[in-house]
Amino acid sequence: MNNESPQIIVRRSGPLSGNVQVPGAKNSVLKLMAATLLAEGEYVLTNVPAIADVVTMSDLLTALGISTKWLGPHELSLTNSGNISTEAPFENVDRIRASINVLGPLLTHYGQALINWPGGDDFGGRPIDLHIGGLEKMGATIEQNLLNIRASADQLNGAEIELSFASVGATENILTAAIYAKGTTVIDNAAREPEIGDLCNMLVAMGAEIEGIGSSRLVVHGKQKGSLHSVRHSVINDRVQAATYIAAVAIAGGDVQIRGAKSEHMEMVIDKYSQMGVLISPSRDGLRVTSPGRLNAIDFATLPYPGIATDYKPLLVAMNSVSNGVGIVTENLFPGRFRYIEELCKLGADIRIDGHHAVVKGVEYLIGTSVIAPDIRAGAALVVAGLAAHGETVISEIHHIDRGYDDLVGRLSGLGADVTRV
Repeated sequence: MNNESPQIIVRRSGPLSGNVQVPGAKNSVLKLMAATLLAEGEYVLTNVPAIADVVTMSDLLTALGISTKWLGPHELSLTNSGNISTEAPFENVDRIRASINVLGPLLTHYGQALINWPGGDDFGGRPIDLHIGGLEKMGATIEQNLLNIRASADQLNGAEIELSFASVGATENILTAAIYAKGTTVIDNAAREPEIGDLCNMLVAMGAEIEGIGSSRLVVHGKQKGSLHSVRHSVINDRVQAATYIAAVAIAGGDVQIRGAKSEHMEMVIDKYSQMGVLISPSRDGLRVTSPGRLNAIDFATLPYPGIATDYKPLLVAMNSVSNGVGIVTENLFPGRFRYIEELCKLGADIRIDGHHAVVKGVEYLIGTSVIAPDIRAGAALVVAGLAAHGETVISEIHHIDRGYDDLVGRLSGLGADVTRV
């Protein structure tokens, strides 16, 4: 029996062609799953991506008392019978960052929560002080130590909360906590990501009252505890997976239909792709992407939505590495998120890091070698980079990729890429 960890092997591919379906969004589905703690009944989520993080979140919710079962390949049933534990076990919480999203629902519905510090991708400090500050403003008592966070509140009260940074996680936790708070909660400088809109839409379908969906000012009118109900909801498509397939076409060349890609969720990154020379046009059910030749290097900086998401950055850096010219990349969100640069340099990329900037000088082509996926998006970017490398690129630690990508290898292979999993 072979006990070695799986790897992805990529060989330089000719132009890609055909069509690829974008699956449901990792950054939405995990938060929708956590929201099932707010009301009893059976929830059915459709368009659920087949990724490892969904299994991890299912395990966490099972430990809290919610029963989960697959009804089909992308259809997940979650039943909240009301018999809920408010203590999240360490072994579940430690595996994904989104485990922190059970804090708001547990606190507002059950009056308490005990949760270990969340895990997830390791790319520098990702504090949760904004989550805690917002919940304290609503009347929660929160105790923290090196191991866990203990929160309690007999009744949360509506509050005016202005976030110093448009944090996605803090917006989501305060939003869900506000559902059963007494009175009205206003979240100013709320994060505006499409995934937050997806969560708001599901909460409204459950009976919540939320104004300003999609804007930076969310107003939540608290409801009576127990007045919400279960729903059936379709997860929005994953804009980062869509961007990954665009990057693959950009680097390998070709003409591909990306079904389910929503241009309105990706305006800024599509603009950057276009500046590099990629041709992207709306089609009946997504986007048509063609890449006629060598790309042009661009400068860009990561910013909260609607700016360039930090999740897109490894893809754009990989594209810059084989483009004409020099591109300067600025990381404004996560200080440790340049750790994959060393891996790209192993492939022959010419990249210099200076603080939170990276200077990427395009080379004619990359050279295949063995590299390690340091996190979800960087792992996918290394697979994409391998399409532009002579020889064989072998990517290990691909459990990171499995956390966020629904059959990346199969979908790329379906477009004619020479990508295999061993």
